[in-house]
Amino acid sequence: MADFTAFVSWPSAPLTNRLVRNALNCLSQPPPVFDVLTPEISSAPGRLLQWTTYDALDHDLTFSHHPDSKVLSSSYVIRKALIRKHFLSRCIHNYLTKHPESVLTRGVPRTWELELSFADELDELWGDDLYDLAAEIEKNDLAKWWILKPGMADRGMGLRLFHSKQDLEAIFQEFEQDESEPEDEESPGSSHDTAVVTSQLRHFVIQEYLPNPLLIDPAEVPLDNAPKPATTNLHGHKFHLRVYCVASGAIRVYMYEHILALFSATPYTAPSKEGSGHVAMDLSAHLTNTSLQTERGEAGVRLLDELVGCHVLSSPGEAPRRQQPRPPRAMGRMLDPETFHAERKQRAQEAQEARYPTLTGSDVAELKKQICDVLADTFKAAVDMSVHFQPVPNAFELFGIDFVVTHDPSANASQKYQVKLLEVNSEPAIELTGPRLTWILEDLFKGIAKICVEPFFGQDRMDQTTGIGGTKENLRLCLNLQVRGSQGW
Repeated sequence: MADFTAFVSWPSAPLTNRLVRNALNCLSQPPPVFDVLTPEISSAPGRLLQWTTYDALDHDLTFSHHPDSKVLSSSYVIRKALIRKHFLSRCIHNYLTKHPESVLTRGVPRTWELELSFADELDELWGDDLYDLAAEIEKNDLAKWWILKPGMADRGMGLRLFHSKQDLEAIFQEFEQDESEPEDEESPGSSHDTAVVTSQLRHFVIQEYLPNPLLIDPAEVPLDNAPKPATTNLHGHKFHLRVYCVASGAIRVYMYEHILALFSATPYTAPSKEGSGHVAMDLSAHLTNTSLQTERGEAGVRLLDELVGCHVLSSPGEAPRRQQPRPPRAMGRMLDPETFHAERKQRAQEAQEARYPTLTGSDVAELKKQICDVLADTFKAAVDMSVHFQPVPNAFELFGIDFVVTHDPSANASQKYQVKLLEVNSEPAIELTGPRLTWILEDLFKGIAKICVEPFFGQDRMDQTTGIGGTKENLRLCLNLQVRGSQGW
């Protein structure tokens, strides 16, 4: 018989609700589960697990210190330093000021914060908060682009690429125009719609657009028994990595080993302007968010481990020159047209194979190590911003953290592949993983129950001997930091 009860409620996320309940059933002593937190329970919770949405949590119980109760909650109450893009930018900037040797110096794109509601406010910002960015833009480097992101939006809303000051002003004017249209007026819309209402969002960040993403064709990991394409027919797609990260107590941070690779809908092309001078608005080659590609289902979803052996299409190298043997005096043979074309196709395939390297298991292992190191310093930075991130010993939380991988193919590159942190998401949209990979979600939630829940209620003592980099239940320990005294308070 379990010695704690569980409040589980995910009314708008049936998959999460099922995963949580199944994970609790896998514990050595499964607890009784209810889906309503009644006033009677709130007044005398006893030993209670709250594994529910942030809005459904009784946060007073999280902070309660009643001697007769022991409450574990599935979210930290205060964590804006991580999940709000402008707060995350600020806390990383502050951390790098004190720790310039941190991996975040190369693990995060250059970022600027701005606060405005209307386009005409930009004039003042160019000489103030955006002074450094203005200097970069005025160099008029055709290869340099920037991306605008609302600080509090998610699922790709409000993302825009720009190249000049005029582009950015046009973007905000577009936002204002969209906002002024009647609400009952229907627009064509599409799955790639990234509209945003600026009156509801004042905070934005601008990040350098990384011009050298690692490109792979997801068709090399075919779905539904589709044939694998020939190397000559491959097209490089941009992708980002969705890393499931679990923070527990005050504070241990884990990286889930099975990392998703989420691909763009169309092959990558470098950003450019149309002939009219306006910014091209088709972002399908640049946006990899699955929330903007729901019509594709799981077509663009792979595991990072599945990409081992795929060709790296970012920057092709030179095909190696082979020393041809000197032919004898006579070596001809008669070829029929079919054989001739087949041999020519084979030679083209071999040349293409030699031109593009493949992603190796060692490359993937190195990427995971980089991610682990970046996660550790990101959470250290958030802990330093204690007003906006307050880990407590009786809480845990699942985050979906996005990274892009850049590729430097030059011979003297210090790092061929480098992960770059993009953003941290609370209550990630796990349903977009797709049915093919639901098994990793089942494994993830069972791991959370084993690592975060069971030890808290004393059913299974936490293995404190696991060092940084050690893995248990497919959760790799990235950070073990003592916050607020020996018990975390």
